[in-house]
Amino acid sequence: MMPATAGLPYAQKLALLCADLAALPGAVVAFSGGVDSTALLAACVEALGGRVVAVTADSPSLPRAELAEAQALAQRLGARHVVLPTHELERAEYRANAGDRCYFCKKELFVTVAARLAEIAPADWVVVYGAITDDLGDHRPGQRAAAEHGVRAPLVDAGMGKDDVRRYSRDRGLPTADKPSFACLSSRVPHGTPIDAAVLQRIELAEAALRAHGFRQFRVRHHGPVARIEVGPDEMARAFALREQLGQALQAAGYVFVALDVFGYRHGALNALLGQETH
Repeated sequence: MMPATAGLPYAQKLALLCADLAALPGAVVAFSGGVDSTALLAACVEALGGRVVAVTADSPSLPRAELAEAQALAQRLGARHVVLPTHELERAEYRANAGDRCYFCKKELFVTVAARLAEIAPADWVVVYGAITDDLGDHRPGQRAAAEHGVRAPLVDAGMGKDDVRRYSRDRGLPTADKPSFACLSSRVPHGTPIDAAVLQRIELAEAALRAHGFRQFRVRHHGPVARIEVGPDEMARAFALREQLGQALQAAGYVFVALDVFGYRHGALNALLGQETH
């Protein structure tokens, strides 16, 4: 359900966010280094000073490049940063990759944080994560895991959506202000197709090739032996011009066939397969 605060002017949303965070005894921020979690971490540091710790879940679903970016961002913001190994691949439900995979991923994170909280922060500090109002109408089973573990979403409570978060980020000079959206590597695998470490490593290697060629908004969707490349509409022509180099790089990563999706990047494209047979 969309919060009533979503209709407020930006200045009022920001005031609500700042007041809400300032009232916390301290914050443990689930921090991926993406646009939303970086804005939340910055707001927490602004409101709470040293009573903040950023926690990044490290597993095969997180590319090494994204982990390095998260570490650099936390340092830039002056936040203590803890990298916690998580083991979602040990959960059969996660490996099965049904429509609720994200639930088991977030559950693993929040259970791990709870188990290690005494090492990370004082017991009364509140765990928060960077959900925004735009997420409320999407397929986000991870929100259910957050609710079950008492994890708060201050950006949602303040009624902040993606435009608000990007505005906040630009106003504060955050390097993520215009960063394209990113999700874990498992999101590249159609629901119903099992996930393991080898599949995730193949996707990471394939996407590293696109990153090395300077593409900003991209996905490599995994369809068994087929890699389907999605890039932003403004980068389609360049991707086509580089098709041979990209094809060779993705074959070196382990794919047999490489396709360039004529529709380009689409947020949550594989959610369209939910409830359908995947082959």
